[in-house]
Amino acid sequence: MTIRLGYQIPNFTYPGVAPEDLFPTVVAQAREAEAAGFDTVLVMDHFYQLPGIGSPDQPMLESYTTLGALASATETIQLSALVTGNTYRNPALTAKVVTTLDVVSRGRAILGIGAGWFEREHHDYGFEFGSFGERFERLEEALTIIAPMLRGEPATFEGKWYTAHGAMNNPRVRPKVPIMLGGGGEKKTFRLAARFADHMNIICDVADLPQKVSALRQRCEEADRDPATLPTSYLTMGLVGETEQEVKEMAELVPADRRNRVFLGTVDQVAEQLHEKVIGAGIGGITINLIRNGHRPGMVSRVGAALKPLVS
Repeated sequence: MTIRLGYQIPNFTYPGVAPEDLFPTVVAQAREAEAAGFDTVLVMDHFYQLPGIGSPDQPMLESYTTLGALASATETIQLSALVTGNTYRNPALTAKVVTTLDVVSRGRAILGIGAGWFEREHHDYGFEFGSFGERFERLEEALTIIAPMLRGEPATFEGKWYTAHGAMNNPRVRPKVPIMLGGGGEKKTFRLAARFADHMNIICDVADLPQKVSALRQRCEEADRDPATLPTSYLTMGLVGETEQEVKEMAELVPADRRNRVFLGTVDQVAEQLHEKVIGAGIGGITINLIRNGHRPGMVSRVGAALKPLVS
């Protein structure tokens, strides 16, 4: 399993689209991505829209319900959350949920997982947030339970945060559901990726990518793992305009705290930037979202046609 070209859908606010037509608009994007050569479609595991994209009251679909429905609306494309918030579910339940998605999709699920970070969601929904260190303790314990369950092995574990007593996980359609970690933490996230992950999606400012690649390689070596066995991809926010005027208008919408992670320009300009700054930094794959116009028919296809040669 690897992600060479992923399409993330983080925005469910579509002008002129009524709530009952919202999911068909999501399906249209997923199908267009599949036809355009994207290998993975991903959604966020959040309950509120994120700062920098919109306001908390804007539409946000629950991730695994959405992915389960997309499994029946697509045929070949992999399905994942980028990323599942570990703090929102018991780990054995997480393993069961993603394995069921794998069965429903006939072997197309990926467990993307991270420690969790959006404090307001935790507060409003009643989930324990805890400290930064505690969330990573919980993630490590969770992966200790989840990893064997995704291989079809009963999980038994007694930890500070979680327990499992021979937790079984059937049915399954393949020997293992792959695990992807998402994040940019060089000490904690990358260490866990070296131990547990089949793929690492790096989330960081683009200027930091060479350092992140080097740090991930070091964590793999410390875990006695060949870095070549841990494929990587990079999450980018694409503000891709069809005309120079649209690009200019989009530039005015870039939040100050996202400017170092946004790729702005026409389709060809963004492809050139990604080739130089992401692939050139040693990253193997690209996951892009098109938060402003991905729902516009034909946009995903045009972006896919420009990016696919970069990762082929």
